[in-house]
Amino acid sequence: MPVSDSPAATVSIAEAPWQALPVVVAEVTAMKKEYSAADVCVAEVLCDRHPTGDTAFILVDGQLNVQRLTYGELADASRRLAGVFAERGVQRGSRVGVLMAKTRQLPIVLLALWRLGAVHVPLFTAFAGPSIALRVKAAKASLIVTDPDQHAKLAGIDIPALESGPELDRSIESHEPIAHAERIGGEGIFLQLYTSGTTGEPKGVPVPAFAIASFVAYMRYGFDVQPGDVLWNGADPGWAYGLYYAVVGPLAIGRPNVLLAGGFTSAVAREVIEKVGVNNFAWAPTVYRALKRDGVRLARLLRVASSAGEPLTPDITEWAPQALGTTVRDHWGQTEQGMGIINGWDARLRRDVKPSSMGQAMPGFVAGTVGDALALSVAESPLMWFRAYVNAPDKTRERFTPDGHWYLTGDAGRHEGADFFFASRDDDVIISAGYRISQFDIESILTADQAVVEAAVVGRRHAGSVSGEVIEAFVVLAPNAGTGGLVPRLQEAVRHQYGAHGYPRQVHVVHSLPKTPSGKVRRIELRALSDDQVRAMTTS
Repeated sequence: MPVSDSPAATVSIAEAPWQALPVVVAEVTAMKKEYSAADVCVAEVLCDRHPTGDTAFILVDGQLNVQRLTYGELADASRRLAGVFAERGVQRGSRVGVLMAKTRQLPIVLLALWRLGAVHVPLFTAFAGPSIALRVKAAKASLIVTDPDQHAKLAGIDIPALESGPELDRSIESHEPIAHAERIGGEGIFLQLYTSGTTGEPKGVPVPAFAIASFVAYMRYGFDVQPGDVLWNGADPGWAYGLYYAVVGPLAIGRPNVLLAGGFTSAVAREVIEKVGVNNFAWAPTVYRALKRDGVRLARLLRVASSAGEPLTPDITEWAPQALGTTVRDHWGQTEQGMGIINGWDARLRRDVKPSSMGQAMPGFVAGTVGDALALSVAESPLMWFRAYVNAPDKTRERFTPDGHWYLTGDAGRHEGADFFFASRDDDVIISAGYRISQFDIESILTADQAVVEAAVVGRRHAGSVSGEVIEAFVVLAPNAGTGGLVPRLQEAVRHQYGAHGYPRQVHVVHSLPKTPSGKVRRIELRALSDDQVRAMTTS
């Protein structure tokens, strides 16, 4: 039975430390007022109000050449491109898919759309054709802007396409700039994302201009971006964390973010950090694990390091201070709300991080639990912006308690005082022999072993089992790590640190874990594997 329908669900509201700080409360109130105004213009708040000579983005290409895009250049090019789009029928409310890498043209395309009041539908460049088709057709997109090397994926999609590249540059240069920018207001939609589908079909999330208030709050309280910082949030703007906090958030506060057009490697990351002078860094746990695996030690140390997307396991927080110059602070959020629970870097909110804690409610939000579900208070969260999925009333109802007082995040966890601790996605909770078992706690124990780089724990049903789901672990090993004694060693570690009821009855060593394109482990796929499929994916 869903928590929202359970009459026995216990509501527990956590302390929100920001509410005791009058200056922060005043800042939140001001942000809510600014971005909920009826005359909000997205192009203005993200571009036109900033000094024209300031840097909007630091662009790094595949050869690690560095270029800067100023607000003046962004404003002029996006005004011209808006005219090109208008001639193709793009107008206020039009949905436009964007299938582009993190190049100079990406922010120009987005600002041009927002000048017209159009809605950007992000398309991750690692998507295959069917994933792209699902999103643009669901959004009823009228146009797709695509990089030339992505165009073949659009085969069979009956939507006009416009290619980026030199020809688009020539169109921009030759077109007269438009003078007008639409004022869509705080309730006007400017983004339409689709959830990553870790546990089911992607759902459409309409993002209003008012959401920019919560994005600004995270830039301030989560990243603590200072005037002298060089920020690099490397998340891909095809997904929420990259779009909200590597593009929209930095534009809103007028501070540049690094956009790397080439692929990630640990060596590239180290070179970019040292070449550009990055001191404020954010990416997913997968990247930190890669840096740790490859033995990265930075010569230019970071001031701030942040993580989101998947829970940050303790092995990374223990490794980071010596390797990066600072610990990595875990933050929690989702496509539907942006970041809501943070181990904030802002000095006014900064606390010692409790082991495995995601932090406290971010200013603008009040959080708690409803049963085992992590939840956000609708009435007490002034920066909450999600109201409903696109054309999915049943899925929307599942996200709110029947009285409408609480938004149910779809994640399970607990809080101790103000601090929150992740347990699992609702659909990932393991029930074995009557026990509710947290896969995250077990995965944290497994990845503490020096041989293990990544781990995923699931419950799988087996014929004849009387205990419900059998706990199984899938682990990826570090290079050259041996398997001798590995399985009993891992099982004993879980028995000792978690309990005999939670140890994995089987441990499978695999080359890789199935993930969404945004880097989240798809445990739903692991649960559905047959025994033959499990044997086929294990290493010899």
